[in-house]
Amino acid sequence: MVKLDAFEVEGSSKLKGKIKISGAKNSALPCLISSILTEEDLNFSNIPEVQDVKTLLKIFESLEIFYRGEEGDFKISSKGCKNIELPYDLVRRMRASILFLGPLLARFGKAKIPLPGGCAIGPRPVDLHIEGLNKLGAEVSIEHGDIIAKLKNNISGSYTFPKVTVTGTENLIMASVLGKGEVVLSNCAQEPEVVDLCNLLRKMGAKIEGVGTSKILIEGVDKLKGAKHKIIPDRIEAGTYILLSVISENSSLTIEDFIPEHLSSLLEVLSFSGAKFDLKDNSINIENNFKLKAHSIITSPYPGFPTDLQAQYIVAMTQAEGLCTVEEKIFENRFNHIMELNRMGADISISGSIATIKGPVKLEGAPVMASDLRASASLVLAGLVARGRTIIRRIYHLDRGYYKMEEKLKKVGANIKRIKIEGV
Repeated sequence: MVKLDAFEVEGSSKLKGKIKISGAKNSALPCLISSILTEEDLNFSNIPEVQDVKTLLKIFESLEIFYRGEEGDFKISSKGCKNIELPYDLVRRMRASILFLGPLLARFGKAKIPLPGGCAIGPRPVDLHIEGLNKLGAEVSIEHGDIIAKLKNNISGSYTFPKVTVTGTENLIMASVLGKGEVVLSNCAQEPEVVDLCNLLRKMGAKIEGVGTSKILIEGVDKLKGAKHKIIPDRIEAGTYILLSVISENSSLTIEDFIPEHLSSLLEVLSFSGAKFDLKDNSINIENNFKLKAHSIITSPYPGFPTDLQAQYIVAMTQAEGLCTVEEKIFENRFNHIMELNRMGADISISGSIATIKGPVKLEGAPVMASDLRASASLVLAGLVARGRTIIRRIYHLDRGYYKMEEKLKKVGANIKRIKIEGV
């Protein structure tokens, strides 16, 4: 029997201190991958060395991309990159592998990428990536489980995304920045991570207009240059710890080094729920001496309520007074954590894409199993406010996106440790 990492959590600890937010995983991945677009060096800071980043670096090795880094600072050189095929064994571990498609196509005129893996939170099809690239002049198809892409002429033209897609927007932007074509993309994702990628590309010499809006215009250039770039803070990590703060009785936590405007929807909702907090330039202090009130939300693309905070918010609502609903509008199958929360004493029912939560309840420790990255985080939050011991299996999901979570939590008084446990 294989032994896997798990978390052992003893709940109801009084939390006090500061938690510093790491760089955004969902920004670091596309920014690192964009290094393929230039033969000059890129220097990054604030890279979170989570498992997805480690997987990405292994893919770099397979493509003969040079990297050197430690403590969040990385130097990347793609000058020697020759291989345009990605290894399936690595791609299956990380959804963001699809982002190699645009840069490889732009630089080499061809790419071969196995259909990617990632969290089991419902279908996240690559059809919009393929449809968009084909619309802009590429030839992209799926053959024997691989995405095969070829480029005969410059990428050019216009494309309107049928639905908002973050990685789709990023892929088409990176595919369009080299060459002599002009591209207009409509119904684009406006997430801060997309903006961060565009800001990097503009430092490299790309001509991009409309950054941060739903309509982006790109004028291709002959080549891109090297640049220095600091990755933005991880708004989902910050939101996760903020939600922990509002459900930890008598706690006093300060969340540092994040950008409050990136979490305006969450902070607005928490205000409606009765949470009290002191917001400063890049930090928030929460003295938990208030009672939460139930408040319903619907997930939606940025600047709406993030789907990546839905699971954590549901945990918070189990501790709030009253009845509320959470409607998941982005991904199917993103309620897998609810069965586990109900095992811990939560009162949550599901009807289609809507979860109804009754609170407050006294959660109790129990053995639970994580099904995806954000579900993992929600179970940690539940374990920290529950009575007794909670064992959380399959935290390899969590390691993909949260940097040193247990260490950060231990520093503020949480009783949490990593253990080995038999599993499959």
